[in-house]
Amino acid sequence: MNKITLITGATSGIGKACAIHFAKNNHDLIISGRRAERLQKLATELVKEYQVQVLTLAFDIRDKQATEKAISSLEDKWKNIEILVNNAGLAAGLNTVQDGLIDDWERMIDTNIKGLLYMSRAILPLMINNGKGHIINIGSIAGKEVYPSGNVYCATKFAVDALTKGMRIDLVKYGIKVTQIAPGAVETEFSNVRFHGDNERAASVYKGYQPLSPEDVAKVVYYTTTLPKHVNINDLVLMPTNQASAVVMHKE
Repeated sequence: MNKITLITGATSGIGKACAIHFAKNNHDLIISGRRAERLQKLATELVKEYQVQVLTLAFDIRDKQATEKAISSLEDKWKNIEILVNNAGLAAGLNTVQDGLIDDWERMIDTNIKGLLYMSRAILPLMINNGKGHIINIGSIAGKEVYPSGNVYCATKFAVDALTKGMRIDLVKYGIKVTQIAPGAVETEFSNVRFHGDNERAASVYKGYQPLSPEDVAKVVYYTTTLPKHVNINDLVLMPTNQASAVVMHKE
């Protein structure tokens, strides 16, 4: 039987790249996201290309009841989830605290922290019951250092860093692995979302150097799942060669 991997935020960016890479390596997938059409299109492509099974769950991870309903509705054959990639996350706005938009704050907190918690809470009892599992939380360099006007987004990713450490302590007695992957600049829809659809401003973020691609991150995520049972990567920071910190980049 193929391993079953659940990936949140799979409609684009790192989540989509992870879905493709895991399918390429013979994992059956549960992919979730808000955009049902994108999920179904991806599922169809993966089944055709890699002959794996794919289940789509279209819901908003910020909705606790929707998350609980989606997981509780799984048929028995889909409950043997070995890997959970908590990827769903976003940045909204780039403002000082005194000029911040509370709607942006709530969107980031509800997605990046509460969404991760809702999904983990729903899946972990299944992993404990199955006696195996690996949680991979997608963090950020923003969870390691704060940058100007990053305030609340950075705070949510610092929370992911702390939750990863706390989950590892809580789950060590069950043999469940917990890993954080913290990328630097990755060229996805991230900046388009952050700047509320200002594509020109978003494109400027990635000019003058080569950022990471979603595929770069997906390969590293997958690698962490291939190690022997007694080996776990706790925390991995992944950066473009031309990026030295959250705000120091060599642009040509």
